[in-house]
Amino acid sequence: RWRQCFMTSRLKIITILCFSFWTSGLFGSPQTPDYLIIKGDTIPTYNLLLESYLQKLDTVEAQRLFGLAFRDGSSFNCWRGYQAIYLVHGDSLFLVDIINCGAFRNKNINKLESLNKMKAIFGDAVRQNRVFINWFSGVINYPMDNSVLRWDGVFYTIYERETIIDIDLGKVTDTRNVSNYEDDPKGIDRRDKEKVSKILFQKLKRTKWKNSEEFDCSTQYWVTIDKNGNVSKVRMNYTDEQVQKYYDKEEYDFCLNKMYSSLKTLKFDIIKDKGVPIAEDIYIDIWMEDNGRLKNWTD
Repeated sequence: RWRQCFMTSRLKIITILCFSFWTSGLFGSPQTPDYLIIKGDTIPTYNLLLESYLQKLDTVEAQRLFGLAFRDGSSFNCWRGYQAIYLVHGDSLFLVDIINCGAFRNKNINKLESLNKMKAIFGDAVRQNRVFINWFSGVINYPMDNSVLRWDGVFYTIYERETIIDIDLGKVTDTRNVSNYEDDPKGIDRRDKEKVSKILFQKLKRTKWKNSEEFDCSTQYWVTIDKNGNVSKVRMNYTDEQVQKYYDKEEYDFCLNKMYSSLKTLKFDIIKDKGVPIAEDIYIDIWMEDNGRLKNWTD
């Protein structure tokens, strides 16, 4: 009877999640990048420098400048309603154009319209048809090749090899090339994120899950691989309220401890972002049969 109740509850959660994914898909479409002109090349970049400026404005002012009028005709692939073009000239970073979505790809840039948009936002700060980006400190990255390590499905992309430009209030302080993937001699390859969840499942499958208490660990999990490539944490893909409703503490502890103890010996290669090692969460969904065998329900 408990398994029946759990199955019903599980299906309810899946229905809620599916509806959430469907609605978020409307607003989570792949987004068009901005562009960076450097050393004569024009390169797609996923650094929202103009957006970071607009976020600092007063809400009313930002709405006036970039309200619905600026987003007319925009698609799900360009929720900002515009694309920006930046220029590295000497040791300085400039905004040189604000264009309609797709105008660069279609070779249909309206320079006068672009200039008017910049003047509407920056006023007298527009000099020689460009704006010095003195509001930004941080890094700009762009790919050295098309080898994508990670993509969030919308905008943010990590390339295996990138060029990093350090910016301090609009001034270029350093430029360097980095690799965002580090092979560990004892590590498991994780370039393909989808394969990682399969590796985790194969490890779990070899674990003895049948237990005298008949604890059922069928559910969705997030497995954290830390910046050193080690499995450091396992958690359920539910809120604390959902866990309290569908699990007793002994079963909850058993499932998480079993998951972690089964996976903790795995060692993976290291993923970086802008040259800095990062942790990563891997989704996995398992179903446990009455005989203790697992099935992989991960999409």
